[in-house]
Amino acid sequence: MRSYKFSAAVGLMSLSAQPAWAQAVNPQGSGPIISALSWLQGTLLGNVATAFAVMAIAGVGFMMLTGRMNWRYGMTVIIGCFILFGAGAIVSGIQSAAAG
Repeated sequence: MRSYKFSAAVGLMSLSAQPAWAQAVNPQGSGPIISALSWLQGTLLGNVATAFAVMAIAGVGFMMLTGRMNWRYGMTVIIGCFILFGAGAIVSGIQSAAAG
């Protein structure tokens, strides 16, 4: 009986959940952190990173075709590049699914 009351209370609380206002604006003093993360994002998704990823995938693909690299390791490199460059789309998809 006690767990029923608890689960009913949790269910009612989840129905009346509101978005957190703290997530809507940047907290005071977070400017340097946000600019550092923006720089990191620009570095990881910029032209230099794209060129390195293209060369890495080409090199791994050539080594896999010639039999010098294990297919499993080669696929992890390729999937890692896809995840790195698709991270924005992955996160926005998760956020839209969580929102409604």
